[in-house]
Amino acid sequence: MTVADALLLALGVIAVGSAALVVTSAHLVRSGLYLVVSLGALAGLYLVLGAELLAWVQVLVYVGAVVVLLLFAVMLTRAPIGPSPDLDRPAWAAGLVGGGVGLGLAALFADAYRWVGFPQPETGTAGRMGEQVFGGWVLPFEVLSILLLAALVGAIVLSRPDLGARSDEQAETH
Repeated sequence: MTVADALLLALGVIAVGSAALVVTSAHLVRSGLYLVVSLGALAGLYLVLGAELLAWVQVLVYVGAVVVLLLFAVMLTRAPIGPSPDLDRPAWAAGLVGGGVGLGLAALFADAYRWVGFPQPETGTAGRMGEQVFGGWVLPFEVLSILLLAALVGAIVLSRPDLGARSDEQAETH
């Protein structure tokens, strides 16, 4: 076992373990922080595999933007920080469904590929990736940024009940 194999195994265990904690935690803020750990471990996996650009995009986009947006939305909407009773659902049903889906996907992939080796495309470069991102994928990135901005504005509006609501004094004068 090489050092890269050991790092892949350790980061994989961290990613899967923290992802399991994301869905099993009753604390909403802790769940968001476990998501940071899981996405960070995934970025570490990309680094070990030699995809440095993908690792830093993972850190910037997911850890830096989506998780911060999630935590701001939780804070701005005054969501309960402690354990939520509505998040306590039976875990055995989720485990059964998740295990069944995982086994089904494993069987599907094993049957579809039948352990056949496929030729690999040539190695990507930052220049070629930039051409793809700013050429063919610019519209989905812009739509995602507008969606994230709309979610942040919605969280601010939900957290401020005085926005849009008229006071009694204003209602009497009109």
